[in-house]
Amino acid sequence: MARYNPKETEPRWRQRWEEAQAFRAERSPGRPKYYVLEMFPYPSGRLHMGHVRNYALGDVIARFKRARGFSVLHPMGWDAFGLPAENAAMERGVDPRAWTYENIERMRAELKQLGLAIDWSREFATCDVGYYGQQQALFLELYKRGLVYRREATVNWDPVDQTVLANEQVVDGLGWRSGAPVEKRKLNQWFLRITDYADQLVDDLETLDRWPEKVRLMQENWIGRSKGLRLAFRFADTPPEGFERGLEVYTTRPDTLFGAAFVGVAPDHPLAELAARSDPKAAAFIEKCRHGAVSEAEIETQEKEGYATGLYVTHPFDPDWKLEVWIANFILMDYGTGAIFACPAHDQRDLDFSRKYGLPVKPVVLPPGADPATFEVAEEAYVGPGAIYNSGFLDGLDVEAAKAAAIARVEAQGQGAGATVYRLRDWGVARQRGWGCPIPVVHCAKCGVVPLPKTALPVELPADLDFGRPGNALARHPTWKRTTCPDCAGPAERETDTLDTFVDSSWYFARFTDPHAAEPIDRQAADFWMPVDQYIGGIEHAVLHLLYARFMTKALADEGRLSVREPFAGLFTQGMVTHETYRRQSGEWLEPGEVAVIAEGKTRRARLAASGEPVVIGDVEKMSKSKRNTVAPEEIFDVYGVDAARLFVLSDSPPERDVQWTTGGVQGAWRFVNRVWEEFDSQPKDAAGALADDEAAERLRIATHKLTKAVTEAIETFHFNSGIARLYEFLNLLKANPANRASPGVLAARQEALSAFARLIGPFTPHLAEECWARIGGEGMLVEAPWPAFDPELTQDAIKVLPVQVNGKRRGEITAPAGAEASEVEKIVLDDPEIARRLEGLTVRKVIVVKDRIVNIVAA
Repeated sequence: MARYNPKETEPRWRQRWEEAQAFRAERSPGRPKYYVLEMFPYPSGRLHMGHVRNYALGDVIARFKRARGFSVLHPMGWDAFGLPAENAAMERGVDPRAWTYENIERMRAELKQLGLAIDWSREFATCDVGYYGQQQALFLELYKRGLVYRREATVNWDPVDQTVLANEQVVDGLGWRSGAPVEKRKLNQWFLRITDYADQLVDDLETLDRWPEKVRLMQENWIGRSKGLRLAFRFADTPPEGFERGLEVYTTRPDTLFGAAFVGVAPDHPLAELAARSDPKAAAFIEKCRHGAVSEAEIETQEKEGYATGLYVTHPFDPDWKLEVWIANFILMDYGTGAIFACPAHDQRDLDFSRKYGLPVKPVVLPPGADPATFEVAEEAYVGPGAIYNSGFLDGLDVEAAKAAAIARVEAQGQGAGATVYRLRDWGVARQRGWGCPIPVVHCAKCGVVPLPKTALPVELPADLDFGRPGNALARHPTWKRTTCPDCAGPAERETDTLDTFVDSSWYFARFTDPHAAEPIDRQAADFWMPVDQYIGGIEHAVLHLLYARFMTKALADEGRLSVREPFAGLFTQGMVTHETYRRQSGEWLEPGEVAVIAEGKTRRARLAASGEPVVIGDVEKMSKSKRNTVAPEEIFDVYGVDAARLFVLSDSPPERDVQWTTGGVQGAWRFVNRVWEEFDSQPKDAAGALADDEAAERLRIATHKLTKAVTEAIETFHFNSGIARLYEFLNLLKANPANRASPGVLAARQEALSAFARLIGPFTPHLAEECWARIGGEGMLVEAPWPAFDPELTQDAIKVLPVQVNGKRRGEITAPAGAEASEVEKIVLDDPEIARRLEGLTVRKVIVVKDRIVNIVAA
């Protein structure tokens, strides 16, 4: 018997698939379509086992749907613009374009080695002129519709790298790459009006019933739709210039207005900036805030600080009640109006601030059952339900009724109105970077900002960008930005900001439907393939990428480019591949291949393989280059083959959970691969024939149909590990009916079983499946074979095992014919000796039979 040899088998089948163009996506109107897509990778240079798991998950679905008769689109591309290439250019003196394409070439070869059922004819990178030129055309269309605009905005500015940083690129107030203190600076920035679609983005989440609930909730919270009150506080004295109509605040808790302690504004609020002109202490406080926390999460946890401006406003319900205006570091200019009224008793941030500065804390919501004479708020604000008190005309109302009454009173006074506000801000898409999609506008001294005509596209990046020093390489290029104005033909300068890479990934899925089209999106192709039926990717993209893609899809639908308004019908967020971490005693990270782990009973210790030096075993963490706990796929492929690696990452745990990579795990998968091959290699070539009236053959045949049903359902529900477990179990049954001792009937049943088994393992171990299919004389390539069918009658158990409960506690089980009537089951239960023993001394009052599931006995 020949041993299975993946080094010979796997390349051979990959070549056969490529020669046959087996995975080329074809629009076949007579067949159902299925579009499966994994979030496309950044070409960093090397695959890791996390990539293997991610793309293997999508590959299972693609192969399964193809076998089920679907026209399948399963493409691949590269999210290729962005800072990593610029950093490589700065640190290594390489051209970012060459670095990127070399990485793509290397990673493409590694992905092809995985045997993925991908239509490589549709491949593109976002740094291809053919892609970003079409993106520029879409930008101009959105600009024409008013969805693109430019305004001054406060940004995170890295003074060393001379670029705007996203919040997540600021760590402890420092630039993530330069380590320089980040400044808040006002710059003219480009924005997309995502807020125009805020209501749709929230409401349409209800239609995404094949998305994880936690992702939908994260999106809803990020958009942050809230209903409240816009209220203008009137100044007690002469109002500052520009605030003659008062200081407008937004609140979601107008029911707590009688608990107000102060009014606060953000450090970059116009009133704060006005105060700073005449008050050096206010200016110093604002400057301090410019170097403080950046993200909303950091602002939430930082120490609350403020500065009293000396300005006062009057309470809307009591003109004699004055509230001082403070500048506070925890108020965001980007939310609401950038100003709040503070009710410390019922908001934790307000409470922390008020305790620090000795401001009053007056409770106005009484918890259920609390005594109004003694209830106090100490260190924790009360944010629950209750009755309003200490609040004049609102006393006795519940929270919601009090909100409505307060809004009505303010509206009647002409000081404000009920309003809906969103946490979502318009999408800032400008980046001061050279390696990105150029924004297709020019700046003309005479005409202002002028969009380019479509005939001037694509605006290509120059080939000689200098990334030898920090800052925007486009801005300092000696000639690229010099051009002429398309309106007046006078001298003009190109926009030197480039688009955020999230723009690149906000529509790539639509371009895949026809990546060679002369227009950004071929409507006929998009109408056939869209939406993506199954999208697969990490939970880290649950908010921004998915939100931007949803927005862009809606905008393009309104533009007439798409007929769907949601890009991804189904979403699956896979777990990570993890590994132990290892360090020298000095703290230096070590790769798994450098370490020998020795098990001594329940104790494990590690040493450096080369020298025997003791090694510290750390936590199990996500594979990452920084912790050096990655496992190179090619090393695993070389020893065990691709299919064994695929099988392990698919079988070890449910795909939504993390999987810990272990050598023992992949060795177990390798043993299974060889056991499968042994069964197929032992089957006689002439085993096919009529199924005889043979009890053993019938049992094997029934098991085959049950296996087919189980694996089919496991793939459809993303329970891949459960399906693989059933394949493992079935292999034991095959070994219990070996070919060399089988009757003619069993041999025929084995042939049917092996035919189904080869197709069932095809999505998981495609190379092995092809070899097995060929071994038993399957027609053509397995990738062209239909999915095995199962007979529902053969998958039904003739006998059911039913648990029996007595007064709600399990006391045993019985066997009964499937579908047996309640009277028959009751007789079996009461005649059972074990159940009878459990009922000694009791009188049976009632027997409740849930058909084919459970029996409950009520006895006293």
